[in-house]
Amino acid sequence: MKGKLSVIGFGPGSFEHMTQAAKEAIMESEVIIGYNTYVDLIRGLLSGQHIVRTGMTEEVSRAQEAVRQAQAGRKVAVISSGDAGVYGMAGLVYEVLMEQGWRRDTGVNVEVIPGISAINSTGSLLGAPIMHDACTISLSDHLTPWDLIIRRVEAAAAADFVIALYNPRSGRRTRQIVETRSVLLRYRSPQTPVGIVKSAYRDREEIAITTLERMLEHDIGMLTTVIIGNSATVVYDGLMITPRGYQRKYTLGAD
Repeated sequence: MKGKLSVIGFGPGSFEHMTQAAKEAIMESEVIIGYNTYVDLIRGLLSGQHIVRTGMTEEVSRAQEAVRQAQAGRKVAVISSGDAGVYGMAGLVYEVLMEQGWRRDTGVNVEVIPGISAINSTGSLLGAPIMHDACTISLSDHLTPWDLIIRRVEAAAAADFVIALYNPRSGRRTRQIVETRSVLLRYRSPQTPVGIVKSAYRDREEIAITTLERMLEHDIGMLTTVIIGNSATVVYDGLMITPRGYQRKYTLGAD
């Protein structure tokens, strides 16, 4: 029997923000493969499936095991928080399959099920900071050289993008967020609004709105997403708002 491999993004972690397609794929799978914390977050959907749990830096072994299980004819779900195609497992699963010469018409069936990425979940909690052109940049240099990352930061800063920073800091990786802020300050006002959200839509959720000048005074870690406003972003009544430009074309206060 031909196996099936579903690569699932389950969103920020709360059941109400998980798509129905993601829930059904998890419940219908025979094998669930994921990082320990992610398995715990979907515990309520599990009912006797075989579980393969691994640590944070064991993504390759998870992808390889998922392919093996699917090639044995099983229905396999590889889970990622957020969206599986945004710094998630989708690309790595395809890379493992490519190394084996997998073809869509003859190999195992592969489906990528989208989820809410951190830029979206974080943005909704902060107000509407992503209303104009935006980009995501991961500050983790585990797989990408730091000189390339900081060039991307500078390009995004110069182009006035709203910027969502993923993986901004860890216990051993602390200088990257400091260098990033220094680059941003060369292009943006110290009073630029910054939103900091930890564990969006999870039990220990924390939300803070600050400025580029003072952002490092806040707790920033691996469970945090940082959104840097652009030159038009404002703070109104405790919310970050990035106008798209309607006020230049329309009279918003009149019918």
